[in-house]
Amino acid sequence: MTRRHRERQYRRAPHLMVHWCKDQLIAENYADSRRTIVSPRVLEILARCSTPQTARSLAGKYSIPQGTLQLVLDHLTDVGLLRASHEQASRHDAMCALWDDWNPAARFFHTVTKDVRYGSTENGNRFTRARLRQTPRPSLTKQIEGREVELELPSTSGEFVSVLLRRRTWRAFGRRPVNARSLSTLLSLTSGVHAWTEGEVEGRVALKTSPSGGARHPIETYLAALRCSGLQRGLYHYAADRHALIRIGDVSSARMKAFLPQQPHFAKAGAVVFFTAVVARTMWRYPHARAYRALLIEAGHVCQTFCLTATWLGLAPFCTMALADSAIERALGIDGASEIVLYAAGTGTRPSGATWQPRPDGKRCHIESITEQ
Repeated sequence: MTRRHRERQYRRAPHLMVHWCKDQLIAENYADSRRTIVSPRVLEILARCSTPQTARSLAGKYSIPQGTLQLVLDHLTDVGLLRASHEQASRHDAMCALWDDWNPAARFFHTVTKDVRYGSTENGNRFTRARLRQTPRPSLTKQIEGREVELELPSTSGEFVSVLLRRRTWRAFGRRPVNARSLSTLLSLTSGVHAWTEGEVEGRVALKTSPSGGARHPIETYLAALRCSGLQRGLYHYAADRHALIRIGDVSSARMKAFLPQQPHFAKAGAVVFFTAVVARTMWRYPHARAYRALLIEAGHVCQTFCLTATWLGLAPFCTMALADSAIERALGIDGASEIVLYAAGTGTRPSGATWQPRPDGKRCHIESITEQ
């Protein structure tokens, strides 16, 4: 062991979460998505390494040969629980530090639910059948005992009601491209800035069609133009304040299939949008972890606006959260920490003669209306 190695210092990685998983104690570095099984003695070493320590200083505290302890420190460094002084600063630590106001709850949850492996439809169906055999399916509605008060019949006339009732998820699309006027309208009504006003404290704020906590509007929109009239196939960022598109890269059918794993039918759509969140916009106003929920909810607000607008335009919308997060973020040129992808939606023209195509194979789906029950 060289003198330099003997004097090397070790410090606990700054973004760790420790928890029990059944009978195992797990330490997770949520900055770089690594986990390992640990013992209480390891936790004691990590606690001491809240300040820089050498193998020699630690060996004296534990009556362990320095060479043996050095092997332990090297292993803890390899699995990401310690940082060694000779290492370059971790990019993952720096990116995770952007979330410090919301750590560990928000960043830990976001990291461990990112880049999961998606099973095929066939595997999903097998799982569901096995689940049905093991346990009853939860009721789709809640029933409460008590006196029932009948309501007046709802109003079901008018264009707004018609759009709401026609909103469905489509998984098959026509061959015609999405026309330029429809695409422009869809982007504007979904994500565009339609007015500006003065906030009570922070100054100028944007007004959009979907609500946002504190009018922070963290959601950004990126377009994958696949078959859109008058628009070159590619990836674009939508400039919400100028109602314009900025081209940022290329996109192929193979790439779209990789972005939306186990959902190849969506690569046949005319346009797909990715909704991202600029974290600092919301964190600046709300520096507590609960505000992470706002990012998720607001992505849902914007996505529903997209789907309803596409329905109104006579298009065939869909939405999905089954994303290849990191692959999409690399393609969009965002870092996955200060700006994160949350949701995808898309649309195409409707297949000829179809009022709804929920299945990629084009088979029809029977709908039982409330009036038929």
